[in-house]
Amino acid sequence: MMCSYNDSGLMDYLTPMFEKETGYTLDVVSQGTGQALQTGRDGNADILLIHAKADEEKFVEEGYGLERVEIMYNYFVIVGPSDNPAKIVKGDTAADAFKKIADTKSTFVSRGDESGTHKKELKIWGANSITPEGDWYMSAGKGMGDVLQMASEEGAYTITDKATYLSMKDKLELDIIVGESDDLMNQYTVIEVNPDKLEGINKEGADAYLEWITSKEVLAKIGEFGKEEYGEALFSINYQGK
Repeated sequence: MMCSYNDSGLMDYLTPMFEKETGYTLDVVSQGTGQALQTGRDGNADILLIHAKADEEKFVEEGYGLERVEIMYNYFVIVGPSDNPAKIVKGDTAADAFKKIADTKSTFVSRGDESGTHKKELKIWGANSITPEGDWYMSAGKGMGDVLQMASEEGAYTITDKATYLSMKDKLELDIIVGESDDLMNQYTVIEVNPDKLEGINKEGADAYLEWITSKEVLAKIGEFGKEEYGEALFSINYQGK
């Protein structure tokens, strides 16, 4: 299985339950969405849990994936130093915030890794017809946890899924600057890799995982994840059933 949200801790929480309840062994590889989709195209994953709708739809249209199954969402957030040098204010959208960051050349750390988060970031820059470049814009080529640490050390802004930020915030010198605006919604989707397209896919195991993760019991557990430790749920459920 490929997943692109492992820094939140959810996979560590779910995997032992899945293995105990089903008897399957789950081999989880954490990658950004772009890498995860390529791993699926290479036939090296049975099922994907990712978050980049346009790329997911292309994956299915090309015949590599069977169906997009939307199961949960959270919000990306823009985080930054408490002194907020770009002077982003309450009520600003992500596009407003990015324009202020570019206009003031405030330091911004990008994942730069073709992940779902990176693609979301580029879409927001594109809403302002901005091509981010220059000394103020740092492309890390790293995962979310590393990027948050870099942003904290540099006194920089970045965009992150809220779950990963909340799981790390006690170790960071970063505040949420923009959260839960309409242009920051972050949908997570499960896609089984198509065994008719690629050899060696464990369709039985992928079916079992999809059935398990979309069960009412497991969705309820996901919907509660984070409340005890962080004071709020890290994910909201929007699975509508098949």
